[in-house]
Amino acid sequence: MHSPSRKEFVSLTFTGSGNYNSKQWRRQSCWRKWKQLSRLQRNLILFSVALMLVCGIATYPTVTEHFRGKKQKRAPHKRGPPGLQNRLQKKGTGSDIQVEENPIQEAKKADKGKGEKPLMVVNYLGVCVSEFDRLEAVRDAFRHAWKGYKEFAWGQDELRPISKSYGEWFGLGLTLIDALDTMWILNLREEFEEAKTWVSTELSFNKNVDVNLFESTIRILGGLLSTYHLTGDALFLDKAKDIGTRLMPAFNTPSKIPYSDVNIGKGTAHPPRWTSDSTVAEVTSIQLEFRELSRLTQDTRYRAAVDKVMQKVHKLEGKQDGLVPMFINTNSGQFTHLGVFTLGARADSYYEYLLKQWIQGGQKETELLEDYLQALEGVKKNLLKKSSPNSLTFVGELSHGQFSPKMDHLVCFLPGTLALGAHHGLPADHMELAKQLMETCYQMYAQMETGLSPEIVHFNMHEGSIRDVDVKLADRHNLLRPETVESLFYLYRFTKDRKYRDWGWEILQNFNKYTKVSTGGYTSINNVRDPEYPSPRDKMESFFLGETLKYFYLLFSDDPELVSLDKYVFNTEAHPLPIWPSAE
Repeated sequence: MHSPSRKEFVSLTFTGSGNYNSKQWRRQSCWRKWKQLSRLQRNLILFSVALMLVCGIATYPTVTEHFRGKKQKRAPHKRGPPGLQNRLQKKGTGSDIQVEENPIQEAKKADKGKGEKPLMVVNYLGVCVSEFDRLEAVRDAFRHAWKGYKEFAWGQDELRPISKSYGEWFGLGLTLIDALDTMWILNLREEFEEAKTWVSTELSFNKNVDVNLFESTIRILGGLLSTYHLTGDALFLDKAKDIGTRLMPAFNTPSKIPYSDVNIGKGTAHPPRWTSDSTVAEVTSIQLEFRELSRLTQDTRYRAAVDKVMQKVHKLEGKQDGLVPMFINTNSGQFTHLGVFTLGARADSYYEYLLKQWIQGGQKETELLEDYLQALEGVKKNLLKKSSPNSLTFVGELSHGQFSPKMDHLVCFLPGTLALGAHHGLPADHMELAKQLMETCYQMYAQMETGLSPEIVHFNMHEGSIRDVDVKLADRHNLLRPETVESLFYLYRFTKDRKYRDWGWEILQNFNKYTKVSTGGYTSINNVRDPEYPSPRDKMESFFLGETLKYFYLLFSDDPELVSLDKYVFNTEAHPLPIWPSAE
C-alpha cells in the first residue's frame, strides 16, 4: 500500500526568464517529472508502452496493407517460402487475374451469434486467424467463383473467366450440378435455391449428345444422388434415375466391360473413335454411384452391371502384385498395354474404389478388400521410393520393369485413401505411409515458386541433388485440382494435427493469389514456376467447386458430424454417399 501522506499529483512552478525551452532543460524537467511519479504510476506507464509496442508489431502488416491498398506492390521474392511471394502481372497482358495482398476475408455478420468463441490460431504469415475466418474465406472463394459462373456461363458446363464466356462438354450444366452439394454443405442457401430452380425447370437429359460414361457418372449421377441424401428433395433422385437409366446402354458390350461414350438421347454407346479400349480407372470407378442408385430405386440392374465389371477385373490376368494395367478392351474383356503400371491417370481411382465399395457395403465384400490390400503391397514393392536430398516418400511408375520417378498430382488421392482405410480398421502402418505421402504432396506445392503444385513432377533420386523435384515445361500447369486438399482433410479429420490445416490454408491463399480472376471465377494456369506471370488458361473446371472448395471447407470445419466419415463415403468427385446399414 502507498503511504496516505504521499501526494498522487505533481505541482510544477516556473520562475525567472531562463531558457526553459532548451533541450537540456527539457531533459531535466522530464526526468524530474518521472522521478516524482509513484512506483505504481511508473509501472503502469511502462506496461502501457510495452503493450502498445507489441500490438503495433502484431498489426503492422495488415494495417499498412490496409492504408496502402494495391498502389504499392512489392517485387516478388525469388527465395523464401513461396506463400510469401507476391504476384506481379506482366505489362500488356490484359489479364484479369486478381492480386490478393491479404486474402483473409472478414467474417460475415450474418453468421454471428453462434454462441461460441472461435478458436484463434496463428497462420504461417504470423497473422491471427480464427477457424471461422478460414471457413468464411472458403465461402467467399465459392461466392466469387459462383459470381463468374452465374454472370458468364449460367447453365453451361464450364466457366472461362478471363474471356468472360463459357465452354461446353456435354451441355448439361456440369459446374452447376457438381456444385449443388457443396453449396448445401457450405450453407449457401440462396445460391443453392437458384441452382435448384434451374435443375427443376431447365435440366433435361433428353438430348442427342455423346457423354463420357465415367465423367457423367461421377459428376452428374453422383452429384444428384448426394444432393438428394443431404436435402431429402425427391427432385434430385428423379433426375438421378433419369440419367442413370440413359447411361445403361454403355454396358451393352460383348465383354460387359462398358464403352466409354453414350448418346443419352439415342440410347446408343460406342468406344472412342481411335480405339476399342476403355481405361481401367473409368470402368472401375462408377460402382459407388450405380450401386447406390439400385439401393434407392430397388432396381437391381444398375448394380448388377457394375458388379460384373469388378468381378471380371478381379479374375483377369496381367496384374503385377495387385497392380493393374491402364487399359481394358471392351470386346475381349482383357487388359491391354500390359506391363505399364501407375497410380496416376487412367488407373488411380480403381484403387480408391476398391476400398470405398468395401466401406459402402458394410465391409462385407471380402474380394474388394483383398484386391485393395494386395495392390498396396504391390505399391510398396514396385512403386515406392525416396527422393534426394530430403528423403521424401513418393509413388513412381513402372514400365516393362523400368522404374520412372514420375508422379502425377492425381496420386495425391492416396494419402487420404490410406488414412480412410486405417480409420476403418486396416493396418496402422497404412496411416504412417499416409503421413509420409502427405508431406510429399505438400512439398509438391511448397517447392514451387507460386506455392501451387504442377500436374506432374519427377523426383530426384541421385545423391547430391539440390532439390527433390524437377518439373518439365509441359507439366507445369495447375488445373485447380482437389487431390492434395482432399487428403489434407482426411489426415486432419483423423489425426487432429493442425499442420494439415495450415498447409491447406497456404494452398488456399496461393489459389487466391495466382488464379483468382477479378471479374469472377478462378482459372487454371500454365506455369506454377513463374510467380510474375503464371499464364492463365481461361478455364475453371467443374471440380473446383465440386471438390476443391468442398474439401477446403471440410478441412477447416471443427464439426466431425459435417459429413461424418462413419456415415458417408465420398465418390471420386467428392460427392458423399451413405454407408449402407449393416442389415443390407
